[in-house]
Amino acid sequence: MSVTEIIFYAFAALTIAGALGIVLTKNILYAAFSLLLTFLGVAALYVVAGADLLAVVQIMIYVGGVLVLMIFGVMLTSKTTDKYLPSPSHNRIAGALAGLALFGLFFTAILKASFSTLPWITQAEQHSRTVSESTIAGIGINLMTDFVLPFEIAGILLMVALIGAAYIAGRK
Repeated sequence: MSVTEIIFYAFAALTIAGALGIVLTKNILYAAFSLLLTFLGVAALYVVAGADLLAVVQIMIYVGGVLVLMIFGVMLTSKTTDKYLPSPSHNRIAGALAGLALFGLFFTAILKASFSTLPWITQAEQHSRTVSESTIAGIGINLMTDFVLPFEIAGILLMVALIGAAYIAGRK
């Protein structure tokens, strides 16, 4: 086993541990910090996979924006007398069974799939041999030439959501 594989499995275990922390904790603030661990683990997996732009975007958007917003939301909301919202045990059992069934379905689908024969994988492998180590230049060129309209639409949509959130928050 190579060093890269060991690093990959270590970060995958870190990501899974963070995800389990989200699911298993009853304290919402601890769940938010477990989500931070999960987001950072995913960013590290992107770095190991060679997708440096996705790693930076993961940290900037999810850790820097979404998670900080969630933590502020948790801290600024009024506290209830209960430490957590109780869930009936039959919901937990049904949820666990549904989760295990989906995991089994996805796991068998992944084992039966032959990813090496997919045409876009072989094209990506050929393209990665000809392109430099960084993915930022290629993504930037594609984003500003071929995909400029979806990029601008996403920017307008985010601006409208921000204005709507400011309007809703400012009513009081």
